[in-house]
Amino acid sequence: MAESSPLSEKINELIKENKVMVFSATYCPYCTKAKKILGKYKLKDYKIVEIDKIPDGDDYIGILGKMTGADTVPRVFIGGQCIGGGDDTERLDKKGDLEKKLKEVGALEE
Repeated sequence: MAESSPLSEKINELIKENKVMVFSATYCPYCTKAKKILGKYKLKDYKIVEIDKIPDGDDYIGILGKMTGADTVPRVFIGGQCIGGGDDTERLDKKGDLEKKLKEVGALEE
């Protein structure tokens, strides 16, 4: 786990509080892909942080890199677990595993 800082605690809190948490950038085609795929589902407790729209976005990338082993966006978390980025989200969706994961953590609207 990354060293503790107010920002890393904030990131961990966001991941814990939201069944589906996406750290994204508005200009990134992989982020657009992941958000489009997730948008097919009726999600609850779904939050997106556009890191290019916040002042400490680069710090988010650094902390997420230490947490997940990848310092790229998107970083998609379901039920507190990082499932990866845009291609990973697409792969899980095509296999039918994304919907299963979303159901398992109670992220889908009834």
